[in-house]
Amino acid sequence: MNLMTWSDRLAPSLDDFAVLAKQAFDDLPAEFRHLAGEVVIRVDDFPSEEVLDSLGIEDAFELTGLYQGVDLSSRSVLDFGAEPSRVFLYRRPILDEWAERSDVSLGELITHVLVHEIGHHFGLSDDDIHRIEDEA
Repeated sequence: MNLMTWSDRLAPSLDDFAVLAKQAFDDLPAEFRHLAGEVVIRVDDFPSEEVLDSLGIEDAFELTGLYQGVDLSSRSVLDFGAEPSRVFLYRRPILDEWAERSDVSLGELITHVLVHEIGHHFGLSDDDIHRIEDEA
């Protein structure tokens, strides 16, 4: 029997996650990527205390991703100098969720969180996104 040994494996770093996120984005359908536009994807270990406080979240492990910006449905041609839209992926909460599950690869989970947050960029609510996921 050939057992996999984990004694020489390290957890994916922030840079590893950034590579996985870029690959996940690049693997999305071209139309979806085009509609996402110039959204910036950023990987951090955890959300900031300010973000957690603003969302009323006490446990940083509860937030795997966040969209920050003006969604496409709310934009105006009069919006000059606006900050770029950003999607944050939080490495430690994603790793924690992945470790608790046995039904999804790390790449699939990163893709799921990324697509969910880009959904907010498109102006979709959490309920909209969950309904689309349930119908898929």
